Amino acid sequence: MVPKTAVILAAGLGTRMGERPKGLLKVARREILYRTLTLLGQNGVERFVIVTNERYAPFYREFLKQSSFNAELVINPEPEKGNGHSLHLVKNHVSGRFVLVMGDHVYGEEFIREALRGSGLIADRKPRWTDVGEATKLKVEDGRVTEIGKKLEGWDAVDTGFFVFDDTIFEITDALERERGGDYPLSEIVKRAELPVTFLDGLPWIDVDTPSDLRMAKRMLVKTAVKGTGDGFISRHLNRKVSTEISCLLAEKVTPNQMTVITFVLGMVSAFLTLVSLPLAGILYQISSILDGVDGELARAQLRESRFGGYIDSILDRYVDGTFLALLAYSALREPLWYLIALFALLGSVMVSYSTERFKAAYGEDTYGSIPALRKLPGKRDERIFTTMLFLLHPVGASVKALFLLLAVLTNLRVGLTTYFVHKKVSYPKTI
Repeated sequence: MVPKTAVILAAGLGTRMGERPKGLLKVARREILYRTLTLLGQNGVERFVIVTNERYAPFYREFLKQSSFNAELVINPEPEKGNGHSLHLVKNHVSGRFVLVMGDHVYGEEFIREALRGSGLIADRKPRWTDVGEATKLKVEDGRVTEIGKKLEGWDAVDTGFFVFDDTIFEITDALERERGGDYPLSEIVKRAELPVTFLDGLPWIDVDTPSDLRMAKRMLVKTAVKGTGDGFISRHLNRKVSTEISCLLAEKVTPNQMTVITFVLGMVSAFLTLVSLPLAGILYQISSILDGVDGELARAQLRESRFGGYIDSILDRYVDGTFLALLAYSALREPLWYLIALFALLGSVMVSYSTERFKAAYGEDTYGSIPALRKLPGKRDERIFTTMLFLLHPVGASVKALFLLLAVLTNLRVGLTTYFVHKKVSYPKTI
């Protein structure tokens, strides 16, 4: 069961970040603390206890005042002491099982979802994003911590700053308070408790101690914001490699809605360019396809995803594709037969998207997750646009006709196969 309370330690002075409250630093237009509270809340945590110092307390109070989180502040009047003392201060504010996280760590959604199912210290044997040289390392035997420290050699995993405790941990902090006068690190608690370890390897998380860590956190959020299952071959191997780099540059400057508008305008401009220059139109169409991934990446990285945003983006894509193919047919075709073929290409292009979205609406399931075979079928939007660009780079009448014929066959065949796979799934459901 997911703990209902989370404790966030944010009493540090942030000396390497200009003595600013690190929990309120923004990554991709969102405060680190906002990210942590939001993702924990989305996964079942209902109440938050934030430990901070007297200097930063007003900033955190103002942040909480403007939010809807069920959170309270606990003041650590001696932040120069080890962070173990900050944990001890919440002794009378929690009971039973609770989560403990560091206020200066940025966690990805998948990490938090999986970590909440663990117990003890959440550790990473294959850290991808954090500076291992600066990280706290662990030695683990029989599933428990035996040694912990930054300079540990021959380590087994890295401490992610995420813990799932129960209130018996305060028996150890009570003893350390008496022995150390309240000055002891969290690592000493971990070592004495011989905490159990839950391994989460390679999932997105990072400890933000320096400005370079902040930049890496932004990159991590963007690079792990790719939706994955719905991408076609061109998106996986070309578009996403470019779009995520663009998203990294724009993550602090542009909102997803602004990017949606920019991409739509660029796509419409490419459509009207078919009346002037087919090669230029094809290139701009492909550029708009690359940028079409940026709004979704920004939405996920900035925690601004919405159903309405995805809905509008899908509608605008259809307008761009329909306008492009219609104007291409108008500018390059003359015979009635080829107008008819172009019509089937246009209808098929629209129906590829409609057939998958209609399944989601009818059955309440993600199409590509429910029917993996559809991921391998050619003819997705990114593949069609890239193919269109290739045909238009050296346009002659025959190449445009060949393009429309290919699109007409490919898209409508895909729609037919989609219908077949859907029928097969709903008519012969898997049995347990």
